[in-house]
Amino acid sequence: MRYKTLLSLFLFIVFTAGCTNAKREEQLAQREAALFQKEKDFALKEAEYKALLRMRDSLLTVRDTVSLKAWPPEIAGTWTGRALCRESSCRDYVVGDQRTANWEFLADSSGLYAKIVNNNKVVRVFHGEISNDQLLLGFRTDSGATKPIEIQVALNMADSTLMKGTQLVKGENDCTARFSVELSRVSKTN
Repeated sequence: MRYKTLLSLFLFIVFTAGCTNAKREEQLAQREAALFQKEKDFALKEAEYKALLRMRDSLLTVRDTVSLKAWPPEIAGTWTGRALCRESSCRDYVVGDQRTANWEFLADSSGLYAKIVNNNKVVRVFHGEISNDQLLLGFRTDSGATKPIEIQVALNMADSTLMKGTQLVKGENDCTARFSVELSRVSKTN
């Protein structure tokens, strides 16, 4: 009988130890999985951090190497503009049409541009450049526009308070309209 009791006790200890080891192994596996996930998350955050550092460094490099362009003082600022249609094959423009608006020549980190403002509302924003003493402005609607339009403006300084030039509008179905443009410097009175 003693033999059976010892055998029963031995089997009980083995099974208990086996269950305890199984539970411990399961807990250990769960801890390892959690640790592995934390290491993975940390590696991802570290990679994002390094990418942000590289982006910051590249932006600082660009800022340090690129000099901001500006319109010459004789062009920068606000002008009153008048455009007169001289010829047209577009339905939206008729010869003799006259349009007036304020033109604001501005510059920032995106480059040189001109805003066309009518009744305190921005109508259009042109990108700009100066080439061979001529002021060139361009505008194009995005590809999803219902009425695609492309506008090119070429201006020359007539004197310190007057610019003259042409505006070519290309509309849908390849129609074109040509305007004469005249800009007068807005006087700065207080």
